[in-house]
Amino acid sequence: MHVEQLWRYPVKSLRGEPLPRAELTLDGITGDRVVHVREHGHVLTGRTRHGLLTVPATTGRDGGVLVDGHPWDSEAAAEVIHAAAGPTAELARHDGIERFDVLPLLVATDGGIAALGYDGRRLRPNVVIGGVDGLAEREWEGRVLRIGDVVIGVESLRARCIVTTIDPDTGDQDLDVLRRIHRVFGTKVALNCWVAHPGTLRVGDPVEVVDLDLARPSRGGWILGAPYLVS
Repeated sequence: MHVEQLWRYPVKSLRGEPLPRAELTLDGITGDRVVHVREHGHVLTGRTRHGLLTVPATTGRDGGVLVDGHPWDSEAAAEVIHAAAGPTAELARHDGIERFDVLPLLVATDGGIAALGYDGRRLRPNVVIGGVDGLAEREWEGRVLRIGDVVIGVESLRARCIVTTIDPDTGDQDLDVLRRIHRVFGTKVALNCWVAHPGTLRVGDPVEVVDLDLARPSRGGWILGAPYLVS
């Protein structure tokens, strides 16, 4: 098995950026979901504003977050967000651990994506592991992924939502995606994960699944179903 893809989402619910390498901290991939969209103090996500999922978000050479190529705090970026989420939507920066839906890292596998039968980007993974036999990921709960010096704990399978029904390129909705996830996969695809030992991940790095007795840190926001952000 190996690291097939790495993804970062500089703005929550916006389209992600593929990476050849990623720095992994205890709070996930550096620069992941450090900006979000809000309206009247409440967070907006792709669950209710499907258009956000098609807007590209990237990281500039200086580390700044770009929305459709514009600095996230610029008027041009604001106009892009208004078009996707409404005239009162705005961008805000927040890098607390509670910015994640569940845990700081989502891991998918090529076997799981193939079984699903749809574009894996709909799952919004941070890491895609290649060379996985079918649905082997469903046996990894409570185990550990070791990738060089990096150690990732596997917490649980991820329950999926309406976001998976939105094409990340066109914004078109296909409800059959979620129907299939419910019917065939019992609502759950890919893995909620946490970082036990940080380091650098690179596409092509070998991956092994091992059994280690690790205790997940108790940190603010690392609670399944945390209410701060949903999508």
